[in-house]
Amino acid sequence: MRVPPAARILSALIVGLGAGYLAGPRTVVLPTMQVIGGLWLDALRMPIVPLVFALVVTGLGSGGDAGATGGLARRAIGAFVIFLFGSALLGVVLGTTMFRGWTIPDASGLRIGGEKLPALPPLADTLRALVPVNPIASAAAGAIVPIVIFALLFALALRRIEPARAKAMTGFFRNLLDPLLVIIGWVLLAAPIGVFALSFDVAARSGFAVGALLAWYVAARVIAGVTLLGVFLLLVALASRTPLRAFVRAVLPAQSVAFSTQSSLASLPAMLQAVRTLALPEQAAGTILPLAVALFRISAPCAITLVTLALARLNGIELGAGQLVLVAMLAVLNNLVIAGLPNQISFFAAYAPVALAVGVPVELLPLFLAVDTIPDMFATAANVTADVAVTTLLTSPAGDEDAPAV
Repeated sequence: MRVPPAARILSALIVGLGAGYLAGPRTVVLPTMQVIGGLWLDALRMPIVPLVFALVVTGLGSGGDAGATGGLARRAIGAFVIFLFGSALLGVVLGTTMFRGWTIPDASGLRIGGEKLPALPPLADTLRALVPVNPIASAAAGAIVPIVIFALLFALALRRIEPARAKAMTGFFRNLLDPLLVIIGWVLLAAPIGVFALSFDVAARSGFAVGALLAWYVAARVIAGVTLLGVFLLLVALASRTPLRAFVRAVLPAQSVAFSTQSSLASLPAMLQAVRTLALPEQAAGTILPLAVALFRISAPCAITLVTLALARLNGIELGAGQLVLVAMLAVLNNLVIAGLPNQISFFAAYAPVALAVGVPVELLPLFLAVDTIPDMFATAANVTADVAVTTLLTSPAGDEDAPAV
């Protein structure tokens, strides 16, 4: 029986942590493991800059039709933004609460090869660095966040030029995106080896402290997913004409698909059936639900924030209030980056820029991917519930389409 990739990566993480702990910091194979882990991580980071740029441009630059759907689409997008900021705030509160007090022995040595951590940049310098004065230089230096901002402006500018030329430009970046995804797929084939080497390295020098923090991070993600799911069920109960029991019955098949596939896109047919079961106006629901699937991953800002805070804790970095605000804002922005891609491929493009923006190294990010399967099940179920809930809140029952639901 074929073992799923996520199971192979998780197994490599567990075996690597155990082997590293037993070997200890003086083992002769530690330098070899550091080289293997570093090489795999460099290969994984290699396509990230062009990948992020192409993702943002194709995601926003080709979204002109969605923006032309009128007031309902604008109301939906406004609701998305509000709820996504709430998700990011939940991540900040949950992360600062659950990760407070964690200390990792010899945290200064946890970077690949043991190089010294840079000092956390002042907030003013961080904000100025977000402006891409020279996008090409930013790309060459691996400064991902300025590239994201430049790509965002570039994509928005595409909406203001002749549609045929804009379509040709987005087509170019879509063609660029396809081989980049193939390259990442090739690198991920070696993920068990790379994750084993990385986890062996950190466990040999820090014991089981890293493994314990990863387990605590999984608990935080599961709590976040259950909380977000509960919030949207409560919103439906309090702010819509749809009975909560009917909503739960209608959305349960979509939740089951989401939990098993970890894909909102794969759950779309079941979500459409839920909308029909709830007798929502087809035209209005047909406008909101595709937008929600594309743009409204309610768990993403919370997850990105939790990963950033856990990475900061692993590296012995304390983030101030200004950095936490920036993390929350960029987590919402990076929600756009992960649209329509499998979690393993989109993980680094969505999570790394936020951490890098506040001076948190991302060398240990693959360890979080290795334990992401269970949290992602709960996160996807929350995403699907939120998509159908917002569609329910913003529409009215069939036969009463003029009456607002909220």
